[in-house]
Amino acid sequence: MEATANNSKKKTLLKTRVQRLGSALSNMVLPNIGAFIAWGLMTALFIPTGWLPNADLAKIGTPMVTYLLPLLIAYSGGKAIAGHRGGVVGAIATMGVIVGANIPMFIGAMALGPLGGWCIKKWDDKVQPHIRQGFEMLVNNFSAGIIGMILAIIGFYAIGPVVSTVSGWLATGVDYIISIHLIPLANIFIEPAKILFLNNAINQGILTPLGIQAAAKAGKSILFLLEPNPGPGLGVLLAFALFGKGNAKSSAPGAIIIQFLGGIHEIYFPYILMKPMLFLSVIAGGVTGTFTFNMLGAGLKASPSPGSIISILLMTPKGLGNFVSVLLGVTAAAVVSFLISMVILRRDKTPEVSLEDSQAQLQSMKSDAKGTSTKDAKAILAGGEVNKIIFACDAGMGSSAMGASILRDKVKKAGLDQSVTNTAISNLKDEPGLLVVTQEELADRALKQTPNAVHVAVENFLNSPKYDEIITSLKTKDVTTTEQTAAAKAQTTDGTTDYAVDFSQVEEVNFVHHDQNVGSATMAMATFRSALRKAGKEITVRNVAVNELNDQPQVLVLASKETAKRIKSQFGNLQIIVVANLLDDAEYAKIISKLK
Repeated sequence: MEATANNSKKKTLLKTRVQRLGSALSNMVLPNIGAFIAWGLMTALFIPTGWLPNADLAKIGTPMVTYLLPLLIAYSGGKAIAGHRGGVVGAIATMGVIVGANIPMFIGAMALGPLGGWCIKKWDDKVQPHIRQGFEMLVNNFSAGIIGMILAIIGFYAIGPVVSTVSGWLATGVDYIISIHLIPLANIFIEPAKILFLNNAINQGILTPLGIQAAAKAGKSILFLLEPNPGPGLGVLLAFALFGKGNAKSSAPGAIIIQFLGGIHEIYFPYILMKPMLFLSVIAGGVTGTFTFNMLGAGLKASPSPGSIISILLMTPKGLGNFVSVLLGVTAAAVVSFLISMVILRRDKTPEVSLEDSQAQLQSMKSDAKGTSTKDAKAILAGGEVNKIIFACDAGMGSSAMGASILRDKVKKAGLDQSVTNTAISNLKDEPGLLVVTQEELADRALKQTPNAVHVAVENFLNSPKYDEIITSLKTKDVTTTEQTAAAKAQTTDGTTDYAVDFSQVEEVNFVHHDQNVGSATMAMATFRSALRKAGKEITVRNVAVNELNDQPQVLVLASKETAKRIKSQFGNLQIIVVANLLDDAEYAKIISKLK
């Protein structure tokens, strides 16, 4: 039993790591998906074989795929590690591999963007605390430029040729697999991986970069159709709508609209997890669809996002034959998936179990296996400490947005004022008063990202009984933020408004700059660091933009009265001290004396 538990734990850790890698890759692509769609539309419309041929406008496509898209990916990767500064260094570094290669350098951007962010972060951690007063901007600007230049040179001579060679091998391998009609076998792995929330890792991290290379040469690529094909999921949901039981049957029609037209494929994952035999349905449907695409020469101009039939048709190249081949592939996948699902559901003789009961049973089994007791939403929220609710999924755009919309409507109807938003798990920030709602398969990752938050795991974002439990608990313990803010306010010695500070929690001091006061904030930071050195204390001190603030009680912000008001209206957890004169050593000495 112990060996079995250890093996299960190792598998879970491996799956979590793969999900994290996939999330990191997709988080570089998904924020910039609008640019990918713009490039796809430009090529679909204005190239010589497009809908509106225009030789002049067609010239925009090549620079977009060569420079714009890789640089956006690199900037996003660097920014995720070291903010705007990391994004800039990552983009500089990526220019080296772009110029040193003759193919769209997406894989190089995914490597050098985060590498640039990591390098500048390590430099800042080591060097910034020792910079002499008045030299901060000089050192920071030149360090970013020099590190970016060095990485660009390395990328040009070393990384670029390696990535080009590897990309060439991969492209050749894919072309060969397609030529011998074995590409449908990829769906044997893709469809189960989607159910385990690895869909973004597969599509954005692997298929999209290879597909863009192929589309740049041939004008379209079948790789854009492998993962987004809505046919397999549509077949499963249709079978549930006709032959399902209980809540799964009644909720399936709504799920069809969301999945097929809205493009949120995650909606059908819980239905398959209820009946694991249905993995056969989506695998067979995926293989059939890809086989049809391959035989008919179907392909898209760019990756459709989301995987909606509408997005797919918009990315289909001009020509009736192209549209027919795409629609036949989707239809074939749906028909095969439906027929297999129908047989499985009609032969299923198990007692009728509602979707809610399945969720409760699954949660109980997972809790027992981990040796922990999981509280339901009512028990967890009984303290009334929740003031922000965040739905989190892998990408933070599809299923979590849908779940947030449903609960936000319930919160509004209940007359509550809690904020309900959605985000990617990788963007979650650990803070008090936070309730994180996520899906069972992603619960472990969310818990590691925000260990101090309240967590509620659901099986289906579309219809979960835990939503009503959350609403009931929030209505029972409704604490207004106005009363909390009023109780937290105090008066400084000079009569200006300040906020109560718990110095025992402070691990980092921030000065906030705006476009017009970067210099003054830098000088204030230098003055504070000088006073900190005189006091013989060490603590992280940063000069950040408002949107880079980390909303946690471990962060202490020193700001003017007006800036403090603005920050307090946007952030509820970080601590603030109003400083009358940001260049006054004496004021800083009083603050530093209270720091641990």
